[in-house]
Amino acid sequence: MTTTETSQAEQVRRAGGPATSTQSLGARIAARAGGGVMRVFLVLVGLFWLMPTIGLLLSSLRGPEDIAASGWWKVFTAPSELTFSNYQRLLDNSTITDSLLNTVLITVPATFLVVVIGSLAGYAFAWMEFPGRDWWFLVVVGLLVVPVQVALIPVSELFGTIGIFETTFGVIMFHTAFGLPFAIFLLRNFFAEIPRELLEAARLDGAGEIRLFTRVVMPLGGPAIASLGIFQFLWVWNDMLVALIFADSDSPPITVALQQQVRQFGNNIDVLAPGAFVSMVIPLAVFFAFQRQFVSGVMAGAVK
Repeated sequence: MTTTETSQAEQVRRAGGPATSTQSLGARIAARAGGGVMRVFLVLVGLFWLMPTIGLLLSSLRGPEDIAASGWWKVFTAPSELTFSNYQRLLDNSTITDSLLNTVLITVPATFLVVVIGSLAGYAFAWMEFPGRDWWFLVVVGLLVVPVQVALIPVSELFGTIGIFETTFGVIMFHTAFGLPFAIFLLRNFFAEIPRELLEAARLDGAGEIRLFTRVVMPLGGPAIASLGIFQFLWVWNDMLVALIFADSDSPPITVALQQQVRQFGNNIDVLAPGAFVSMVIPLAVFFAFQRQFVSGVMAGAVK
């Protein structure tokens, strides 16, 4: 075959001509899956996944009589039912508003402590030499498999002995302790991927460990630290088990406060619906605010 004929055959193959007939059935299906049909399917799946959230939002905008009479989908035929009176009653409910503040007072310190301590420990395990470093790291990895439920009773006894049981400080300490193993494991593996030459160059310029950590490692580890912060924030904000046991019953977080509303008022949906939606919107806002850093942190180790 001449050079001209080879070139023409190559052009035909790239244009999807006769050579495409040799493609397998799976390859042709995969090629078609990237088109508009797959996009429409993914949009439908996303809408189906968001349906409970949409239903909660619309329920929070309906009066108690309308909620008792029909489902939330009725608003599409009777939009006049939508009202913000439920949110006004929610703001007038001191139990819910105080619980939101208590949730912030628990979540922010627990997230901050885990990020700071986890970053320092991750850097130490990745780049500092000290006796038993590998064995201590194995202990940290082993703590990842310890379920929270196993520690509830012994930690309750410990907190009661030292006087921090049923306090906000006790809840913060519990979340910090159980968030640190994952934080150290994640950040140690991320920091270990930093080129050694970069750290050695900084040391040659006279940078000590503290300056090396703050000026080199922390900026490079920003995506991983942001991902860790989002994970920890979402876990602490949405937790009810730990808060139900360790938090003060007079100043509970939002999850416990909503559970108490169910127990006290039964079908008090006009308070529960807007309260649950507000409780859900705040962590969603945090996630979307740091979405770019979160994606960068998740994908950081995927491509070398």
